[in-house]
Amino acid sequence: MGSNSSKSESLGPGNKPKYQLEVYEAHNQGINVMALSEDGSILITAGDDRTIRTWSTQGGNCDCLATLEGHEDIIYCLAVDERHIWSGGADKTVRKWDLETGRALAVFRGHKSIVNRLLSTGDFVFSSSYDRSARCWDADTGECIRVFVGHKRGVYPMAFVPGDDDDNDDKNNMNNNNNSDKIPENKDILITGSADHTAIIWSFETGRPVFVLKDHAGAVTCVTTDSQGKILLTGSTDHTIRSWDIRQGTRLHVFEGHQSSVVCLTVANRMAYSGSSDHTARSWVIEFGDCARVYKGHEHTISCLKYKDGLLFTGSGDGTAMCFGSKSGTLLRTFKGHEVSVNAIQVNGRLYTASYDKTLRAWDIFGLKELVIMKKGNVFETDDVTTNNNNNNNKVFNFFSGNNRNNSNDNNNNNNITKRGMDEFDDDYQ
Repeated sequence: MGSNSSKSESLGPGNKPKYQLEVYEAHNQGINVMALSEDGSILITAGDDRTIRTWSTQGGNCDCLATLEGHEDIIYCLAVDERHIWSGGADKTVRKWDLETGRALAVFRGHKSIVNRLLSTGDFVFSSSYDRSARCWDADTGECIRVFVGHKRGVYPMAFVPGDDDDNDDKNNMNNNNNSDKIPENKDILITGSADHTAIIWSFETGRPVFVLKDHAGAVTCVTTDSQGKILLTGSTDHTIRSWDIRQGTRLHVFEGHQSSVVCLTVANRMAYSGSSDHTARSWVIEFGDCARVYKGHEHTISCLKYKDGLLFTGSGDGTAMCFGSKSGTLLRTFKGHEVSVNAIQVNGRLYTASYDKTLRAWDIFGLKELVIMKKGNVFETDDVTTNNNNNNNKVFNFFSGNNRNNSNDNNNNNNITKRGMDEFDDDYQ
């Protein structure tokens, strides 16, 4: 652990990007990942320089609290719980740190290759690796209590679904005897996705695969579940998202519309949001698999996204972040200042972006929720004005630049936006 060696870059008024509040020379090399503490008071960044830095989000400035040193190679993933930071990367280790002090607490060894992802439940920490396995560690003792082996290539995304403690064990056992292909509701589940084109639903109790989901024609890049933990969503390089019944392992829907790899997924209420290397994000009605909106504006892969209070924030390989009205689909604000790819974003009163240009930036998002006034199918904004017409050819006039921007260059992206999807989306946000 070191002292605060990062500083806020001083920019003249004429050079400061619009909406940017602060820029920090956060790392000596590119930033790969960023996490936010559960209470939102501490931001954590990590990257190619093998260090982790913690930042206070309290007050006007984002002060560096500590530099955490110990990894011997690039850091690719972070997880955080109430008291700890967890990190993993190319040195094949998982490391545990004190969130408040930055003190190194433990090193978990066992993986034979790069640690790709981490997931913390409080009692347990899960890690996935290029060594084709996932592992479960006791968060207190550091003991590896499960090794999940079954994938044929590297393991990347993970999701954990806790069992329902209120369910009656006898009832579930009875149901399980009648249908051996169904996982009882009171049993914990781990889900992993892999470059071998499959996702696996594992029994946490036994460490064995229960369902191998083989429907994708490309690597499974991202997984998430609905808010009730009953439906699994998987995104893939085959351009699709697929939904599955978690407890029965059956496919429900194929979400089609993206023209390239699906890179990231998140869920809010009854909607799923996806980012793709086709430069767009989309929203989907989970129940039906219908596309509700297409979010356009980026010129490169959408690498990360966050939903917050009716707003969709995206980060991209084009070096920008954007904010869209999740319901209207209109671009509300562009945050431009990074020199290269935005690899991670967090939202907590401000928008925070971390980039491979080594910087952490804080942006003003005040008033964004009030920007859009919807009336009779038209969208009015204080910065950009968009008129939504039935021909899906949205022309945007920017008052500050005086430029017209035509967003109709993707002829296929709106083809599967069904009325059912629109109605369900609207109902969800009444």
